[in-house]
Amino acid sequence: MRIIKLDESSKKNILNDLLKRSPNNYDNFADSVNAILANVKENGDKALFQYTKDFDKADINASNIKVTEEEINEAYDRLENPELVQVIRRSLKNIKEYHEKQKQYSWFDSKPDGSILGQKVTPLSRVGVYVPGGKAAYPSSVLMNVIPAKVAGVEQIVMVTPPGKDGKVNPNTLVAANEAGVDVI
Repeated sequence: MRIIKLDESSKKNILNDLLKRSPNNYDNFADSVNAILANVKENGDKALFQYTKDFDKADINASNIKVTEEEINEAYDRLENPELVQVIRRSLKNIKEYHEKQKQYSWFDSKPDGSILGQKVTPLSRVGVYVPGGKAAYPSSVLMNVIPAKVAGVEQIVMVTPPGKDGKVNPNTLVAANEAGVDVI
């Protein structure tokens, strides 16, 4: 952890450093982001694969972009800490219990005048979740995005996450996705 000593001489530098990360700087990136979006819109997967090579240093293509069952099974063996599986399962249980309490249900009420009031709750059939990755693993992001969708009754969950330089998804992220019930990675 970086310790910062705040005094009159350091105040301006610290403030400037903080402002560099401010939303006020987003305009500096707008042109680059718009160019990337236009390129992906025009060139599809070809552009996506090139950006993955440029930004993540991973060489992916149409034949290896989807994680296989074999890769998921191997992820369990590649965990640095095998106890992580039990931690994920405990977390999954707690998150599920929490979201079960928030679950919305359909209800209808008939009035004497014949009018019907109510709410129909229908889950989406498919959702996509993005989990940050590449340089670090975020299994908690998997759980916090996937479990509410599962509790809501979503039939299919597709997860996307950047690969590491080796083109593989971090094993912690894969194990969390498998335990949470992600259908496609």
